[in-house]
Amino acid sequence: MKWPTWYHGATLAVVCATLWWALGRVRPSKATRAIEAIRPAAQELAIVAALYAVWRIARKLPLATTGGAIDRARQIDDLQRFVHLPSELSLQHFVLDYDWLARATNYYYAVVHVPATIAFLVWLFVRHRDRYPHWRNGLAIVTAFCLVIRFIRVAPPRFLPDLGYVDLSTEYGFSVYGPVGTGVSDQFAAMPSIHVAWAAVVSFGIIAASPSRWRWVFGLQIVLTMLAVSASGNHWWLDGIVAIALLGVALAIDTAVRRRATARSRGKRQRRGGRSADPAGDDETRREAEPIVSDAVGVGERPEQVLDEESFVGVPLE
Repeated sequence: MKWPTWYHGATLAVVCATLWWALGRVRPSKATRAIEAIRPAAQELAIVAALYAVWRIARKLPLATTGGAIDRARQIDDLQRFVHLPSELSLQHFVLDYDWLARATNYYYAVVHVPATIAFLVWLFVRHRDRYPHWRNGLAIVTAFCLVIRFIRVAPPRFLPDLGYVDLSTEYGFSVYGPVGTGVSDQFAAMPSIHVAWAAVVSFGIIAASPSRWRWVFGLQIVLTMLAVSASGNHWWLDGIVAIALLGVALAIDTAVRRRATARSRGKRQRRGGRSADPAGDDETRREAEPIVSDAVGVGERPEQVLDEESFVGVPLE
């Protein structure tokens, strides 16, 4: 199973960025509405394609080895037993009892998560443009976390046949890996699970953005993905749990950066608004800019001398 290379992603990013730049220099005309629709889409496709190219390049960095991967996998298995997490082995045995379920699980793991993520981004961009940057940034940040953490090598359960695990792809075909080091994904980067991270973006993003009462149905994406990655022998439960936690951190980072940028922008606007080009308006501008204080200010007291925390109650924080 072949994915587009980093070169394809970089080429698409350059083409879309060029289109975005060119459309920005077109004079207003009857085609303005079409340009207003195409230009933002070209910009976002350029960003996503560039991020994809970076992701593919990062996978090729010769910084990772297989050393310690099996030992860390055993440590994760011991930790999960210690905290009484359900056994991936029991789930896998249940799936293997039903041939159709095993095939469906293997197919779901191999096929669903990338198209689902792309469909989610397109839907969010078209229907809920104001929410799109937050979830796109969250997706990018959590993927970056996964790329960095992958250099701490962890083997998936299917590399521990002595514990009873099997690789569903060897039993039913349709593998996304192939021999170690040749597949589309890194086989010793089980921790954390990008499958689960992207599924969490889709499920939580739809639930957060959509006003429909049917939005909760899409919460099944994260549930089914967690089951599929574990039953197929490709991930530990802890891989998915860490991925979801990292997505929470990624979204919090994006929110914090946005609030800081908004506060800084507001401060600049207020400073510009405080300077009046008309000398006659200086007094009025100064009065509007002064804080409102209570009647308790005494004669000769400066207003800032009696300001306290209560004076700022009601100031909106973003």
